[in-house]
Amino acid sequence: MVALIAVAAVAVVALIVLVRAVRIVPQARAGVVERLGRYHRTLTPGLNLVVPFIDRVRPLIDLREQVVSFPPQPVITEDNLVVSIDTVIYFQVTDARAATYEIANYIQAVEQLTVTTLRNLVGGLNLEQTLTSRDEINGQLRGVLDEATGRWGIRVNRVELKSIDPPGGIKDAMEKQMRAERDRRATILSAEGQKQAAILTAEGAKQAAVLRAEGDAQAAVLRAEGEAEAIRRVFAAIHAGDPDPKLLAYQYLQTLPRIAQGDSNTVWVVPSELGEALKGFRSAFDGTAP
Repeated sequence: MVALIAVAAVAVVALIVLVRAVRIVPQARAGVVERLGRYHRTLTPGLNLVVPFIDRVRPLIDLREQVVSFPPQPVITEDNLVVSIDTVIYFQVTDARAATYEIANYIQAVEQLTVTTLRNLVGGLNLEQTLTSRDEINGQLRGVLDEATGRWGIRVNRVELKSIDPPGGIKDAMEKQMRAERDRRATILSAEGQKQAAILTAEGAKQAAVLRAEGDAQAAVLRAEGEAEAIRRVFAAIHAGDPDPKLLAYQYLQTLPRIAQGDSNTVWVVPSELGEALKGFRSAFDGTAP
C-alpha cells in the first residue's frame, strides 16, 4: 500500500514537472525566460522546453503591429493659440528582451514621448502652418519616436494626426473666412463667364457683320455685272438693228416718265439730242424728211 502511494506521488510529481517543462508559444508571440532571476533566453513560436522550478517564463509579448490612439492633447502654437491634437501611433515590438527590461511600460512611454515631441514640434509653428503641415508633422514625429524607442525594442511604423481642433472662436472665424473666399471665387467665376460670353457674342456679331458685308459686296458686284451685261446686250442689239431717228425719239418719250417718278427729282436734265429726236419724230408724223 505504501509502495502504491509512493508510485502515485512520483507519477504526480513527474506529471507536474512535465507540464511545467513544456511551453507552447503561439504565432506572433514571444516569451522571455529567466533562470534564477536572470535573463536566459527568448522563447520562439512553437514547442519549447524549460527547466521547472528554475526557469520562469514571463508573460508573453505580442509581436504584431499595434495601434494606440491617445486622447486629445492641448498644444500651444507659436502664435499662442491652444489647439487640441488627437494622435494615433502604429508600432511593433521587435525585441522582446529590450521591451521587457529596458522600459517598464512601453505603451505609456510611447504616449508620453509622443505628447512631448508633439508640443515641441507644434510650438515652433503658427496655427496656419499647423493646419497645413500635417504630413510634415507626421514625418518628424515618427522620426523622433522611432529613434527614441529603438533602444526599447520597439519600431514606430506610422504616426497619424487624427484631428487638429483650433479654439471655438478661431474655428468660427475660419469658417467665415472660408465662406467669404468661396463667395469671392464664385463672383470671379461668374464675372469671367459673363466676360467670356460677351466676348463670344461680340465675336459672333463681328463675324456675322463681316459675312453680311461680304455678301452685300458680292451681290452688288453681281448686280453691277448683270446690269453691265444687260447694257452691253442692249447696245449690241441697238447697233445690230440700226435704229432710225423715229425709234430713238419714241424711246426718249418712254424714258421721261420714269425719270419723273423720283420724289427728289425737282430738276430735269434734258439731253441736247432730245431736240433733234423730237424733230425727227415730228417729221415722221408729218411725212416730211429731215
